Amino acid sequence: MVLTKSDFLKMLISASDALDEKIDEFSDIDSKFGDGDHGVTVGRISKVIREKAMNSPEDESLEAMFESLGKDIMNVNGGSAGPLYGTIIGGFGEGLEGVEEVDEAAIKSMFAGGLENIGFISTAKVGDKTLMDTLIPACERAQSSDSSLPQLLADIADAAYEGAEHSKECQAKFGRARFHKEATIGTMDAGAYSLYCLIKGFSNAFNK
Repeated sequence: MVLTKSDFLKMLISASDALDEKIDEFSDIDSKFGDGDHGVTVGRISKVIREKAMNSPEDESLEAMFESLGKDIMNVNGGSAGPLYGTIIGGFGEGLEGVEEVDEAAIKSMFAGGLENIGFISTAKVGDKTLMDTLIPACERAQSSDSSLPQLLADIADAAYEGAEHSKECQAKFGRARFHKEATIGTMDAGAYSLYCLIKGFSNAFNK
């Protein structure tokens, strides 16, 4: 199986749907130790994703689509979520450079591109209670999985979920939450959860 531009447009719509379903939950989690606005910001990001899916020019390559989407998301107001999401998604585009039909190797490259790109702006690692708790395990599973599409996307989403769940066990080391120290243990990181939902949305396009 290979994925075409049309498939990726479906993936973007599915990701937007998955984010929209949890907007209130994202803000509820964030309100415990942060500003409480993560859901609002993710809602804006979701709107940008949906608009791109609905209006991407037919001749726009996957690389260009993700890179332009990343730039648009970076301009979303609302703290660090816009720049972080935008950097990851722009990196997806870099990983798909020159690719028109996406196979398993291209998916691996896509996720590697997202992880590499965010490394330029974030030093967070697994255990720091950030969205990296989701992204890093997802990218590692992308590289290690022997599954074919669309199961490969399901494997990546499973690892993303495990990473988001693991963030509950960690103490926050970044953002406003870090000032709450040990009190943050037991609560999932809002960014880790929202990024899982986006990745799960990609998978849902084929694996519902």
